[in-house]
Amino acid sequence: MSADLAAAAIADELRQRFDGAILAEQHTRDGIPTLWVKPDRAKEIVRHLKAGVDRPYRLLYDLTAVDERVRSDRAMNPASDFTVVYHLLSFDRNADIRIKAPLVGERPSIETITDVYPNANWYEREVWDMFGVTFSGHPYLRRILMPTTWKGHPLRKEHPARATELEPFDLPDDELVAAQEALKFRPEDWGLERSRGDTDYMFLNLGPHHPGTHGLLRVILQLEGEVIVNSVPDIGYHHRGAEKMGERQTWHSFIPYTDRIDYVAGVLNNLAYLLGVEQLAGIAVPPRAQMIRVMMSEFFRIASHLVWYGTFAQDLGAMSPVFYMFNDRERVFEIVEAICGGRMHPAWFRIGGVAHDLPRGWDKMVRDFIAYFPPKLLEYDKALIANRIFINRVKGIGKYTLDEAIDWGVTGPGLRACGFEWDLRKKRPYSGYDQFEFEVPIRHNGDCLDRGLVHIEEMRQSVRIIEQCLNNMPEGPYKADHPLTTPPRKERTMHDIETLINHFLGVSWGPVIPNGEAFSGIEGAKGGYGYYLISDGNTMSYRTRIRTPSFAHLQMIPLMSRGVLLSDLLAILGSIDFVLADVDR
Repeated sequence: MSADLAAAAIADELRQRFDGAILAEQHTRDGIPTLWVKPDRAKEIVRHLKAGVDRPYRLLYDLTAVDERVRSDRAMNPASDFTVVYHLLSFDRNADIRIKAPLVGERPSIETITDVYPNANWYEREVWDMFGVTFSGHPYLRRILMPTTWKGHPLRKEHPARATELEPFDLPDDELVAAQEALKFRPEDWGLERSRGDTDYMFLNLGPHHPGTHGLLRVILQLEGEVIVNSVPDIGYHHRGAEKMGERQTWHSFIPYTDRIDYVAGVLNNLAYLLGVEQLAGIAVPPRAQMIRVMMSEFFRIASHLVWYGTFAQDLGAMSPVFYMFNDRERVFEIVEAICGGRMHPAWFRIGGVAHDLPRGWDKMVRDFIAYFPPKLLEYDKALIANRIFINRVKGIGKYTLDEAIDWGVTGPGLRACGFEWDLRKKRPYSGYDQFEFEVPIRHNGDCLDRGLVHIEEMRQSVRIIEQCLNNMPEGPYKADHPLTTPPRKERTMHDIETLINHFLGVSWGPVIPNGEAFSGIEGAKGGYGYYLISDGNTMSYRTRIRTPSFAHLQMIPLMSRGVLLSDLLAILGSIDFVLADVDR
């Protein structure tokens, strides 16, 4: 069955089963079936999609909201002030569905789905925090990214986006006292018991300034001796408002911001974002530009995995590997710098292609790296994977099943470590990945060791892909010849005033992207990244939603750490391979 027929079939099934609950069907640029449903029936429909349909939608891939109040083109959609958006994924169908619930009023409410999809917990808290949408029945609805004393909901359109829109900062004494009071730790506020029977629990803060948390993450630990009884991750210390920035930057000036979502994987987020913009604009990227993008993405996958490998070993007490692996990462950055001009954050991908063509001598640098790197991985295997002390620290620790992984929204190496061969580069090839030969590494135990082994083998597969790019790089343009690519190609800029004006407008104002909605997803270094973009026919996005893997993965810390020793938590955190910039955004 074709994708269009399959989409029509699931829509028809829902209409027949939920008579009157389906308000409208929306056409989107990404082709994902998008159904508007009555808010009081949304949970019922979502539950049916998870467990009641053939080849069910087992994964809640994302949950977010849209402030619709100042949108100029609603495309005949149902009236709403706010819209809650559920993005569900079926592995068996290899297909998605988007359910939208329109809400009216300044303080809208909808029923929680945390008893259907456990990972909805943090997503619903985020929507409450950012938009002020209440989820009735939620077990712990409180702010998750902003301080508890914050006033307003930042992703509402009336909330200021710049410091210049705010009054000069002032902290009166009463607000200072309230802020200090809010910082006091009370176990009950976090859903933790002080004691049970004749046992008094000890509470310990790991972080937010602890090297094992790899950034500003606080984990509140409830301990009985050295055994973890419960844990609560506390995030938001790294929040920078990336989605808000995406709604006030032009389409092309937001590209450098995406580098910082996963700041150790550089252009991978450029790619996820630009695939969405190109869907909205109807831009076809030339084959050479696609292969250049693939090559650079795999270099950054290796760079990201080297950071993970070195710091994971360091967390467990092996001090030398991190120096060797960061040295190899420098070799990657030398190639990145020679091609892009930048290193960690080159911001080099562009709408329709890349910033410029490959420089002379790029092939020799890449060939030298391909010869150098695989033997180094074998050395690291001997130092760590063959080390009994290292193995004993990670084997059987932080284990979860495949069903638990899906329930909690795990993607990437963490999902493949449970024996599930799911990789978007294979399942939904983008940017020409269907032309490459590579394997998807899997393991079967779902523990710290297997997550590590998947990471290591992925680096070898990335080298395979890079070598194929080296040997098969096509000729042709490095950017699409399309009026909405930015900056436009400059060959004729100085020939006449019209092309000079178009170039100036394209660089300064950026393109006007047609009305529409699109989601673009890629296989990032840490899991599934996706950008849900809504265009109102303007020079900037109306809504920029960034779906990141680490946000979902950190929700699993309580499940993974319950009953293990305190020292094992460092192994668990290291094996997750998260980055706080993509947790908090």
